[in-house]
Amino acid sequence: MSGKLSFFAELKRRNVIRAAVLYIGAVWALAQGIAQLSPAIGLPEMAARWFLVAATIGFPFWLVFSWVYEWTPQGLKRESEVAADTSITRSTGRKMDRAIIAVLAIAVVLLLTNTFLRRKGGLGGDAASSTSGKSIAVLPFDDLSPGHDHGYFSAGLAEELLNALAKVQELKVAGRASSFYYASHNAELRTIGQALSVANVLQGAVRTQGDAVRISVHLVRTGDGFEVWSQSYDGDLHDIFDVQERIARAITERLKIVLSGSEQSRLVPVATTSADAYADFVTAQTLVNKRVDNSLPQAIALLQKATALDPKFARAWSKLAVAYAVLPQYTAAEWSESWRNSDAAAQRALALDPDDAEAYAALSYNQFSQRHFEAMVEPMHRALQQAPDNSAVNYWAANELAAMGRTRDAEARIDAALVNDPANNLLLFYKSMTRWRIGDEAGALDYIRRAGVADSPFGALMLQYYDAAHADVQGAARDFVKAIGKMGTRIAEGDLHTIYFGTFGDETQRQTALKIIDAHAEDNWAPTLLLQLGEPARSFDLYEQGHSGLSDAYFNWLWQPEEWSRKALRDPSFQGFARRIGMVAYWQHYGWPDLCRPVAASDPQAFTCQ
Repeated sequence: MSGKLSFFAELKRRNVIRAAVLYIGAVWALAQGIAQLSPAIGLPEMAARWFLVAATIGFPFWLVFSWVYEWTPQGLKRESEVAADTSITRSTGRKMDRAIIAVLAIAVVLLLTNTFLRRKGGLGGDAASSTSGKSIAVLPFDDLSPGHDHGYFSAGLAEELLNALAKVQELKVAGRASSFYYASHNAELRTIGQALSVANVLQGAVRTQGDAVRISVHLVRTGDGFEVWSQSYDGDLHDIFDVQERIARAITERLKIVLSGSEQSRLVPVATTSADAYADFVTAQTLVNKRVDNSLPQAIALLQKATALDPKFARAWSKLAVAYAVLPQYTAAEWSESWRNSDAAAQRALALDPDDAEAYAALSYNQFSQRHFEAMVEPMHRALQQAPDNSAVNYWAANELAAMGRTRDAEARIDAALVNDPANNLLLFYKSMTRWRIGDEAGALDYIRRAGVADSPFGALMLQYYDAAHADVQGAARDFVKAIGKMGTRIAEGDLHTIYFGTFGDETQRQTALKIIDAHAEDNWAPTLLLQLGEPARSFDLYEQGHSGLSDAYFNWLWQPEEWSRKALRDPSFQGFARRIGMVAYWQHYGWPDLCRPVAASDPQAFTCQ
């Protein structure tokens, strides 16, 4: 016993205990400082963790050092070389006591600062500091199949889990477009957490071989990269819904979410009894979201096959309705045939599932494209009732409002959707457009520069407005051609350049541009380009007599702040056009556009626009 006391007394004499407390306090303070400053100075998420690992490894060496060496007036010496009557360990100990108090005070200040910032959402809005732990982003799953040829299927399975979790009332789930965007750009978890305001991400991988499926998932905290839970699930396409159900329930359990109502019975409904139909649907779902190139025809072929395998597969019918609804915008498909096919698929979906939001949204969009403006309202209202947080539904609703000139209402709808899907390109594009309409150039530019929107055709469309407003006609022309060339026109790029310069050039250039449009009068974009060239009466007549369903671009062109847009609204021919095409009837029932108002006159449909 006396030997132990002698050893303890020697530890105290050599200030080893004080050195240990000082070391631990300093590490604690530094770790808090690194954790708080990492986002601001660009350190990786793991910086604090690796610092603690290094400090733990260094701790025994520090203790040995403090045992072997002693500070003296002549500097650092080995303890064995210092005579007992010249040792100043007591003086050194008092200095260390003051250092310990100072370090602990700093650590406490940092702790209190960190707690305050967490409550206020400080330091750049760290997801861990301002976000509920009951929040998640589902990233696209990796394809680990032997041929690595099931990428769309793997991403589709992740989207299916996202959709299932989004129905849990107590759980905030980031939108698909935003989650997949950050994953495709290899963003760090802390960045994802901050951008999407989520405390967790679900990562995963899918390996398929024949009908066999293995899904490996990892639930990870965004604040510190800590893996909360991981598990692998084996099954096959015939019991894939049960596998997804087990994963979804495991996630809610790990996040301590109490399920209520229908959530208690099942989170992942059995959508089809055909394994092959489901595999085709999951792949098609990703292709429909992609839109461009040949993705829509491929998706339609897969969905036709899925509905043939299982005619009672409601979700496949509604996704087919969506694919047909937008097909003519990206391919040479005929509008009338696409409308018929889309409406038929939507009706089949609703006959099987009267609560299918996507089917209602497709019906509404088809009515909008066919210029049945009053008829589009009811199905969109039903879609929003069934899926108020669905990004695609909110986008189409905002699109219809914006096209009818109700810019403020459209922006409110977009803002609500951006809460859960802040990196959705289409939503950001429309947000930028609404900002531009009300004269907020800086805001419009800010939104178009987010999440890679500027590199898309939609971003180019907005950038051409900004460039033209700042006298960069050459840059505006390049942006214009990049945008319109990807949006269904058959007019050659060189001719598009000529048309654009006709908008800002002299009368000779304008007449040259008009001749090009005369030669392409059947093109979807011809009426819109006539508006831009300052020919509103011709434009209204061509659009009214034509059969294009490109209502989005045409009507949105009407409400821009550019002079050619305001000229069109003030043109006498707009009064008759708006009445005949059904816009005035829509305004009277559902709200007037921001730039127009009714006038007291003997004619109840009379109005005036700014």
